[in-house]
Amino acid sequence: MHLNLLHLGRVPFAEALAIQQRVVAARKQNLIGDTLLLLEHPPVLTLGRNAHRSNVLASDEFLATRGIELHEINRGGDVTYHGPGQLVGYPILDLRGDWPGKKGPHLGPVDYVRMIEDALIRTCGEFGVMAQRICGLTGVWTLAGGSVPEKKIAAIGVHVSAGVTSHGFALNVTTDLRDFQWIVPCGITDKPVTSLELEASPEHVPTMEAAMHATARHFGRVFGRQMLWRGSLDELFAASAEKLNTDLHR
Repeated sequence: MHLNLLHLGRVPFAEALAIQQRVVAARKQNLIGDTLLLLEHPPVLTLGRNAHRSNVLASDEFLATRGIELHEINRGGDVTYHGPGQLVGYPILDLRGDWPGKKGPHLGPVDYVRMIEDALIRTCGEFGVMAQRICGLTGVWTLAGGSVPEKKIAAIGVHVSAGVTSHGFALNVTTDLRDFQWIVPCGITDKPVTSLELEASPEHVPTMEAAMHATARHFGRVFGRQMLWRGSLDELFAASAEKLNTDLHR
């Protein structure tokens, strides 16, 4: 079994949201298989279903002068920042499929998030960064040391509709962390954010390409799928249509 993998490059949030909605609709109709979209965004703030507007510290005027958009979306979680140097992943999966650890007719949303965390923890480890979960806090965190608290290196916020997932995760690779000063990340005030670039060992300097490949590899391992690279959205839909046609005529 495989999972389609598509790298979109740097895409404005509104455009990426439209792409995501198109892929979700196709997955719900079983026109395509499970798919992972990997991309970057220009600077943007997004507010999830549980967001508090007070966690956006920058004024509307400041955001406007910097050309930074703010989007209210239907994922879980509070406010988060996306920007260059951050690897964003949108897994579009049917949780009713044959997934590792599935109990009952579908993979539970909490178990699904734990699997995403697992894939990202493994990715961090590939760059010499020890990472962990923290009970009660979604996402991936570095280990505390001395007077240094745990730091958030990846955020996760998902949505599930008719068994199909959308939205996903954001891993700070070479992100300019000063941009997080515009918000209270995920509404958490006592734990700072960090990046692979800051935490990686000297012999494992991360690049976006290396982080993308590592994330895709570990995502496939955790979810029990062979990752199948697609060159474009057109290729994704054409290949899926061809397979569907072949299956119908067997």
